[in-house]
Amino acid sequence: MQPDPNAQSANTLSDILVSLGALTADRAQGVKLAEIQTGKSQEDILREQGLVTEDQLVQAKAQFYNIPYVDLNNTPVSPVALSLISQEQARKFHVFPVSADSETRQLVIAMAEPLDLASIEFFEQKTGYRVKPAAAVPALIEEVIAKRYSTTLSQEVSAALKEVSSDGVSIKTLDVTKQTGLIRQERISEVVTHILDFAVRARASDIHIEPMEKSTRVRYRIDGILQEKLTIPRELHDALVSRIKILSGMKIDERRIPQDGRFNFKNTEQEVDLRVSTLPTTWSEKIVIRLLKKSGGIPELPELGLRGRALKNLEDSILRPHGIIIICGPTGSGKTTTLYSIIQRLNTPKVNIMTLEDPVEYKIPGVNQVQINAAVGLTFASGLRAFLRQDPNIILVGEIRDHETADLAIQAALTGHLVFATLHTNDAAGALPRLLDMGAEPFLLASSITAIVAQRVLRRLDEKNKTAYTPDAAVLNDIKANLGTIMPADFKGQLYKGVPTPENNNSGYKGRVAIFEVLPVSEKIARLILERSPASEIDKQARAEGMISMKQDGYLKVVEGQTSIEEVLRVAQE
Repeated sequence: MQPDPNAQSANTLSDILVSLGALTADRAQGVKLAEIQTGKSQEDILREQGLVTEDQLVQAKAQFYNIPYVDLNNTPVSPVALSLISQEQARKFHVFPVSADSETRQLVIAMAEPLDLASIEFFEQKTGYRVKPAAAVPALIEEVIAKRYSTTLSQEVSAALKEVSSDGVSIKTLDVTKQTGLIRQERISEVVTHILDFAVRARASDIHIEPMEKSTRVRYRIDGILQEKLTIPRELHDALVSRIKILSGMKIDERRIPQDGRFNFKNTEQEVDLRVSTLPTTWSEKIVIRLLKKSGGIPELPELGLRGRALKNLEDSILRPHGIIIICGPTGSGKTTTLYSIIQRLNTPKVNIMTLEDPVEYKIPGVNQVQINAAVGLTFASGLRAFLRQDPNIILVGEIRDHETADLAIQAALTGHLVFATLHTNDAAGALPRLLDMGAEPFLLASSITAIVAQRVLRRLDEKNKTAYTPDAAVLNDIKANLGTIMPADFKGQLYKGVPTPENNNSGYKGRVAIFEVLPVSEKIARLILERSPASEIDKQARAEGMISMKQDGYLKVVEGQTSIEEVLRVAQE
């Protein structure tokens, strides 16, 4: 795949690399000069001198030849496309099937040599599809062939498609008489097993199975970010939904209303508890599966990312015999995990701990956990009222949603109980005006609230695959301006970024870490509550008393190399 030398006067490979920002104009001129002097192609010169990465070079070549470029790291697997080309053929011709459209009979193939007309003709005759070539990094093609063909999913999907009748509705009856968990001899069961097995191995927290007009896509939330990893033919969607409903104990014939269920999944690595939710959408039912680990234990507070003054303030607050401690943050910010860490620390035979949750995510031995059930009248308010007659020492209220729950939590704290609760606010200071809006009395709030914690979760850089770099002066100035006096003395002006590898799902991140702000309610802040001061004044006073904000905590973790500046700005930008 050599560039046409006659085309160099128009737009050469080096010119395209300049437009992509991968090469400077001076270096491009040097490449053109070397081409004239040595007679070598620009591609060979660029490779020899190591001026650009292989990925940048392939992108430029794709643009040069007006061929689409495909990033195989972020391309979902199409089992139908995989079934059209065998692993041996893919290896022999250095190609990877990306997608297949059975209606238009078009097959997109990622090729190391997308101008190889003989290969294209071979696959058109072999598959009966019109081949559309795309450029991809050769090394990446080898990698995905080894990884994606290692599963038998393409064969299972092909076999399952044959079991679907011509009208695309009725399917082969699933044998549900056996109570052995996953029924392995059924084709759809194999597809479900693969989807769940991949989720466990990829450390996903959620699986989204979403119907679209012509296909069903499967997305996984890995380290807080949704990634599309699989596309399945639309004809299999209803069979897939039925299989998951059977496992979850839901009604198969009810497709008009949302349903909830749960089941367990066990592979060679671990056992997980799966919470399943279905929702009728325009095309069919969407399924979301939340994965909850049964093993691994609850992390300690320092493991979550709490340290220094914030950790000490929280530890001092939870050791008090009474008062309210509130954890704030949006959905998915790790509030429940923080609460479980605190409860685990306080859990001894000497205290009676009672929790009201919706739902109970992890079962903690020795703690009385109660699941909210609004259908029979067990709400946060009614449950909390019942708790007060159960002689508790410590109470956990999953969420304060209304005036009644807020009022009961305050009364419980004032009568000698330690109360933990969550609230949906953006920062710690915003929790107080929110409670006042719910009708809580300022003088009761001021005397009952001990501390407020706000948090967010961000992705942690892969420790084994990260590299240091020097950021722009503007970025460094922003960090210095935000951290001020708490800037570490040993900071050398270098930050870190992750190196994408197959082990970290080609993201450069592995695992997560939280950033916190802990606001202890001092006398001055209690006075501001009494005066119904706005959140901005409360926040200002807390910072004056030494509170480290979430953004500052994030920047400290950036400086230490735990995460990237992009992650902090993604979750904590004010």
